[in-house]
Amino acid sequence: MNALGGPFAEAWRTLGQDIGKPKGVVMVSAHWETRGLGVTAQEQPETIHDFGGFPPELHAMQYPAPGSPALANRVAELTGAVTTTQWGLDHGTWSVLTHVWPDADVPVVQLSLDRTLDARAHYELAKRLRPLRDEGVIIAGSGDFVHNLRTWKRAGGEPYDWAVDFNEAVKRAFVAGDHDALIDWVHLAEQAQLSVP
Repeated sequence: MNALGGPFAEAWRTLGQDIGKPKGVVMVSAHWETRGLGVTAQEQPETIHDFGGFPPELHAMQYPAPGSPALANRVAELTGAVTTTQWGLDHGTWSVLTHVWPDADVPVVQLSLDRTLDARAHYELAKRLRPLRDEGVIIAGSGDFVHNLRTWKRAGGEPYDWAVDFNEAVKRAFVAGDHDALIDWVHLAEQAQLSVP
């Protein structure tokens, strides 16, 4: 729903204005999980609507940002990822970038999460992307700290205590720069696995 507007959308819009237009974006979305690492390599990636039960306006949204086979090849070179044209930009990517760069004029490639790697291995993998920062490329991740849709209160109301506890524990570790605590997220709060099933 953030794609349609709200306080997060405003913050993303401001972020885009503050950082300007990069040469490209490598986006890691929590919504593309693979066995082995993949990176999108199309000239024009499809806008994927990988969700259901939301308003028609959300299903109608398009984010026609260009891809970048050259950037995808560079990511593959750094990480060992396999380039693919079998995925596009899922909502974890376009729902954010539609506000950051609303003109969809920045090349975007999406990097998958590898189901065969644990959190520590993903952290080490991310370090291999560092050279891209010096090449004018933004590296970003997308996903909520708490994401248990089975318990989602569609009618609204106060958040669950376990969700607040985990969210606050993640924020404290993030602000403190405690990478080891974030990697071992399952021990950050008593019901961490309920927050991230």
